[in-house]
Amino acid sequence: MQPRLKVKYRKEIVPALQKEFAYKSSMQVPKLKKICINQGLGIAVTDKKLIDNSIQEISTITGQKAVATRSKKDISNFKLRKNMPIGVKVTLRGDKMYEFLDRLIAVSLPRIRDFRGINDKAFDGKGNYTLGVTEQIIFPEISIDKVNKILGMDITFVTSAPNDAEAYALLKEFGLPFKKN
Repeated sequence: MQPRLKVKYRKEIVPALQKEFAYKSSMQVPKLKKICINQGLGIAVTDKKLIDNSIQEISTITGQKAVATRSKKDISNFKLRKNMPIGVKVTLRGDKMYEFLDRLIAVSLPRIRDFRGINDKAFDGKGNYTLGVTEQIIFPEISIDKVNKILGMDITFVTSAPNDAEAYALLKEFGLPFKKN
C-alpha cells in the first residue's frame, strides 16, 4: 500500500501546482526529493553515551537507521579531535519520506507548545526548506520517561523546485502549517 501523501501528490498536488504555475507538462511540477534529519551534538565530546542515545531516538522516529557524523578537524578550544562523533543524521527517501512527513504534519507539529505555525522565511533560495525543532519529545515514538536530555534537530526538505516560491507552494500543498502573515 502506498503512503497517503504520495497518492495525494499524484492526484491533487500535481494538478494544483500545474494550474498555479502554468507548467506545460506534469513532469515540470516540483517534487520532494528527500528529507534530511540532522542533530548536532557538540556536548557529546564529553558524554559518549549521548551519541548512542540520539542514534536510537532518531532511528525510532524515522524508522530508518541513523548514522553518527564525525568531526573533520581538530579544534583545541572545543576539546575536539579529528574523527570524533559530534552529531547524528539520517536521510529519508521514497515511501519512508512520505510516511515521516505525514506523521510530522498530522501528529508531531501540533504537539509543540504554543504552536502557531512554522516560519516561512527558512528557504535557502534554491527551493529547499529547513525546519528547526527544539525538542525531540514532540514525536509520539519517543517516551518522555526514557529521555535523559532534551535535544533539538533540523529537518531539511529538499525539493526539485528551482526557486523558493514554487517550493513554498509545494510544501503548502502537502499541508505544512506555515504562519499566516
